[in-house]
Amino acid sequence: MGYQYILFHKPYNVLSQFSDGSTPAAADASHRLTLKDFIALADVYPVGRLDRDSEGLMLLTDHGQVQHRLSDPRFAHPRTYWVQVEHLPLAPALAQLCQGVTIKGYRTRPCQAKLLPVEPDLPPREPPIRDRRSIPTAWIELTLHEGKNRQVRRMTAAVGHPTLRLVRVAIAHLELGNLQPGQWRPVTSIERQRLLRL
Repeated sequence: MGYQYILFHKPYNVLSQFSDGSTPAAADASHRLTLKDFIALADVYPVGRLDRDSEGLMLLTDHGQVQHRLSDPRFAHPRTYWVQVEHLPLAPALAQLCQGVTIKGYRTRPCQAKLLPVEPDLPPREPPIRDRRSIPTAWIELTLHEGKNRQVRRMTAAVGHPTLRLVRVAIAHLELGNLQPGQWRPVTSIERQRLLRL
């Protein structure tokens, strides 16, 4: 049997792992959703992760070489996010994101950042983001070639636009597409061929 490659739409408030890491007594008291609640396949593991409060595309596989290649910072590959932020980012803030910002003593690599002209067509988040009518929001598209812990949130905060909602929509050529939160599918043969060429 060949390797498995799975695309999953991780919902908000789900851990990017198959165990919640709690003790049995604590697990009984407050179960935290994990990948196990959505994916009943053996021996597939996430390539990278999304924070519990982030949503969107994850790749899972049992192919160790692909997992290593996509996780190792030396083999940078693009990851694209749609980010809802507070206020309307102006050109200087977007330029600053593109050039790199300093967060926790680390200078981020140059990336692509653009304002989305309309709100993207995404399923509603449960629970919805806090609505503050006095503070407008906007959506930006960020494409990074690195993946530090909570990097997107820290980048937008550094330029004065805190993140309200964060959805990963692409990993290299793999796209979220029409997958709904909690749904998964195997990669297509074309996606697989391109994945093995990375």
